[in-house]
Amino acid sequence: MSDKIRALKNNEFVKVYQTGKSKANKLLIMYVIKNNGNINRLGISVSKKVGNSVIRHRVKRLIKEAYRLNAKSYSIGFDIVVIARNTAKANNYHEIESALMHLAKLNKILVL
Repeated sequence: MSDKIRALKNNEFVKVYQTGKSKANKLLIMYVIKNNGNINRLGISVSKKVGNSVIRHRVKRLIKEAYRLNAKSYSIGFDIVVIARNTAKANNYHEIESALMHLAKLNKILVL
């Protein structure tokens, strides 16, 4: 099982938005689509509505770290796009991680 993470490019984001399945909770929205590779590709989007660049980057780092530390729990071969909602800016790492794992479970991409 590979735990490599590769970022999505803009045209791949669009493909995931248009054809992927989405699930949401109060902090995050997750779009998932199967890819034909042996790695998961992660894209993270944090709108300017969430806050200034410092806040947006912090939220992005928290999401990326939550994914990285739990990467072995994810099924392989998916393109995943995570969108942070405005409420995510006020939360700590553990709440973001919990929200991310909840969405992965809803999307049935956990190996557990």
